[in-house]
Amino acid sequence: MTPEHTTLPPQQADGGDHLVSGRSLWGDARRRIMRDPWAMICLGIIVLYALIAIGGVCYELAAEHYDDVPAFEETSDYDNTNRHPSLESPRFYLGTDWAGKSVLYKTLLGVKVSLTVGFMANIVAIPLGVILGAIAGFYGKWIDTLIVWLFSTLASIPGIMLLIALRYAFEEIPPIFGIIDLAGVPGVCVALGVVSWIGTCRLVRAEVMKIRELDYVIAARAIGTPKFIIMLRHVIPNVLHLAIINFSLGFVWAVKSEVILSYLGLGVPVGVPSWGNMINAARTDLFMGRWWELTAAVGAMFFLVLALNIFGDRLRDSLDPKLRNV
Repeated sequence: MTPEHTTLPPQQADGGDHLVSGRSLWGDARRRIMRDPWAMICLGIIVLYALIAIGGVCYELAAEHYDDVPAFEETSDYDNTNRHPSLESPRFYLGTDWAGKSVLYKTLLGVKVSLTVGFMANIVAIPLGVILGAIAGFYGKWIDTLIVWLFSTLASIPGIMLLIALRYAFEEIPPIFGIIDLAGVPGVCVALGVVSWIGTCRLVRAEVMKIRELDYVIAARAIGTPKFIIMLRHVIPNVLHLAIINFSLGFVWAVKSEVILSYLGLGVPVGVPSWGNMINAARTDLFMGRWWELTAAVGAMFFLVLALNIFGDRLRDSLDPKLRNV
């Protein structure tokens, strides 16, 4: 038998009992998540939404490069406007809108916008909150005072009002490098990211203030390790679980905020399939008895937000070191 396949006998305690090797925080969290049926169901729902979003991207790319694949804007069918849901054809499963476009297709394409906004907004917010929180908590003094003043000032402004103000400000900015138009979806992502980093910064700052007084950090200082290296090697890796938790929970807030902004006409441009635009377009349809477009958008958002909330709660419980022995 080669050394690679040699199996070492398990270690034994003095009483003859087998010793169980310890698990890392990440290994224990993975075990907890995989043994939680609700967490796995919600993870499956999130993966399904992600696959639908990828399919929407593939469809848009195919529509750009192939003439026989119509873009969604070209799928109007005025002979079948405001049609009730039926099983006659897949495009009629959830009915049609005022222009005869399939509500089912519009709902599926709206997944791409919501997931893109949720992901990109947190790509901006989480690193910003972790970095500023770690700097404030580790260095303290006037740096901490400045960062606390900054997020306290932003937190005193209602989030939706700050989002609206940023969206109006971005409309006056010309496209960056000629390609990044802040008046569209990128502007929604940046505005949400700028607003939503405050909670992460507060949590990370409080955790770092505890970590900097631990023995291994004091020992690193005693041997002359620079403060920046200590923060990079020993402090930030120990708050990454907070970043992951806040990413999952912040995703929910970003999705809901995009829907609200689109409903107010400040989100994604009109004509782009999104759940907020669908709700905005269907708000007067209820008076006419046309409920299917509003129901489809709200239902799709409900299942995604519910799955993200439950999975975020389970993830928070799994990554909390205080609950490892529970």
